[in-house]
Amino acid sequence: MSSVRRLPPLRSMAVLCALGSSVLLMTGCTNADTTRSSVAEAAQTTSPTSTASDSASPSPSPSPSASLTEDQAERKALVPMAKVTWDKAADTAVKEVPEGKLVDLELKRTSAEATASTGSPSPSMPNPAPSQGAPEWEAKVAAADGTVHRIDIDAVSGKVFRTQAEDQDADDKQQVADWLDKATQTPQQAVKAATDRAKGTVTHVELDENDDRKVMWSVDVVSTDTWDKTTVGVDATNGEVLSEDVDGD
Repeated sequence: MSSVRRLPPLRSMAVLCALGSSVLLMTGCTNADTTRSSVAEAAQTTSPTSTASDSASPSPSPSPSASLTEDQAERKALVPMAKVTWDKAADTAVKEVPEGKLVDLELKRTSAEATASTGSPSPSMPNPAPSQGAPEWEAKVAAADGTVHRIDIDAVSGKVFRTQAEDQDADDKQQVADWLDKATQTPQQAVKAATDRAKGTVTHVELDENDDRKVMWSVDVVSTDTWDKTTVGVDATNGEVLSEDVDGD
């Protein structure tokens, strides 16, 4: 008798089909979850693409030029503001004192005190003072007996805005009178000797005495290239240059 191959019952077939579908579904879901997980991990571990502006390092600032010292910067600010040269200021000052002679002249800034004292014109304040910080020439002119008068001159307009006698005792006056007797060299001659040695703008001229008790003219010359100040000592009796000191501070 031949054996007959029986087909599995339909019910069993349905169960097998159901199980197969479940396995396929689970496999598909597992693959999908794995794919999503891989993508997420990749997104977390991969750094975001940098833009050109983010990745570019900032350009270095240009190297600053050598800076000026405080004194050099002050000279650079003050000297160009003065429109009246030292010799014009000296002429103006000497005219304020009959038969007077210049013994000191310095370019500086106008003080708050001078500006505050400006009022109605008077013999001591013939013109309004410049604004605080503006350039002025502070001059000192001595009479033959050594009495010193201070004359302040606006370094822009050239006008005298204050005159006053200095506070001196008898010894001070006698010393100034002695210096004037010995000083055969004029301020102009001393400045000529100084500017032959140092080129620039004259900002201070003063009659003084050195450590060797020689009467001398001390002349400050400011270079408009470096803003250094050179002080030249000139013998007031014969015009010989006694010293030369460069202040680069």
